Amino acid sequence: MADTNAKKRQVKLELPRDPSAIYSNMVMITHNVNEVIFDFIQVLPNDDRARLQKRVIMTPTHSKLFLNALQENMTKYETSHGTLSTPPRQTLADQLFGSVKPAEEDDE
Repeated sequence: MADTNAKKRQVKLELPRDPSAIYSNMVMITHNVNEVIFDFIQVLPNDDRARLQKRVIMTPTHSKLFLNALQENMTKYETSHGTLSTPPRQTLADQLFGSVKPAEEDDE
């Protein structure tokens, strides 16, 4: 039986004087049995390069807790600011070959 009188751990968050921030508009998520890896990427218009900004690695349990916290915060955001719409999800084939157009056949 769990001890209901157990003290909750209090952690003091230390922030640097000038915390740096990065901009990311894409994330690639991969995983193995022990880790979930988030690669935060920046893609800019008119630039065919994508730049890895930060890699964050979490345990699967912490990733699930992060997912729950993000969902809770997005719900609060949409309650205050309205529902967000997202573009339709593309398949890998769409991403890789979506800009490739078939050659037009000559009608003779």
